[in-house]
Amino acid sequence: MNYHEMARRALKDEKPGRDEALSVINAPDDEILQLLDAAFSVRRHYFGKKVQIHYLINAKSGICPEDCGYCSQSAVSSAQVDRYDLVDEEQLFEGAAKAEAAGSRRYCIVISARGPSDAEIEKLCRAVSEIKSRHGLSICCSLGLLEASQAARLGEAGVDRFNHNLNTSARYYPQICSTHTYDDRMDTLGAARGAGMELCSGVIFGQGESADDVIDVCEALNALAPESIPVNFLNPIGGTPLEGRPLLGPLACLKLLCLMRFYNPRSEIRVAGGREVQLRELQPLALYPANSIFVDGYLTTPGQESAMAHRMIRDAGFELDVEGHTDPVFA
Repeated sequence: MNYHEMARRALKDEKPGRDEALSVINAPDDEILQLLDAAFSVRRHYFGKKVQIHYLINAKSGICPEDCGYCSQSAVSSAQVDRYDLVDEEQLFEGAAKAEAAGSRRYCIVISARGPSDAEIEKLCRAVSEIKSRHGLSICCSLGLLEASQAARLGEAGVDRFNHNLNTSARYYPQICSTHTYDDRMDTLGAARGAGMELCSGVIFGQGESADDVIDVCEALNALAPESIPVNFLNPIGGTPLEGRPLLGPLACLKLLCLMRFYNPRSEIRVAGGREVQLRELQPLALYPANSIFVDGYLTTPGQESAMAHRMIRDAGFELDVEGHTDPVFA
């Protein structure tokens, strides 16, 4: 397979054909460097060698009524996680200060819920306005399913991005969740876009999906054109329905990141949950297709400390992007 030809076409906004996508998923392991080099040529065109750091706060934990099989905070999980209601505004301010200290350019506020109440929206809007006045941070909120009126209030308060992942293909979605639908997620993304917020929407690979499901969700994200795509790799947490899923392995994860870059050349691609568990010692290679990472942990699991992440970025020959001058212009 000529991966560099695929990269050249990606730079013309031509997505891979399904057979080409399968060739990436099934690429021989000894072709991984060729594949990474091709994906890097696309990543470098739009983002140079900059790496964005993102920091998140679990602002409401462990009391979600949904049954998402991957999540330790779901109603069907027996995992031992902290359970608390929406934190107070001072804790949100403290999280923003930590994000800035970690070298993050974006502060992600996440709650476990089917969707936010109007009272929670009001509290978050007050906090976001104050955070924006104190810090030079972009704000991303991940609050579950969203009504158009709630989206409008968030946009007016200064929320820059709204996160709601597709997680997998439309076909496979009922296998990982039954309490809401793939279409519900698409409706929420439409509400966020309609309110003027940028979109952050991605996937969780390693849930038992087929290669066709992988391609389908890549196709869906290409059509959606989110500004940010978090690529999660399942961390099979004990007590969740997916706890027994085998790890994909570092090389398989790298191939999937390259595929996502070919499908979405202009989008920020972030190596998100499961990075440390799935990629292990090959984490620095993920920076060739991807241009963003989380630091200092995830919602209920620990992650790479910011100081170690900064060193990894420098050691691999990349640079920390704090000011965000490399954001691509979306047509």
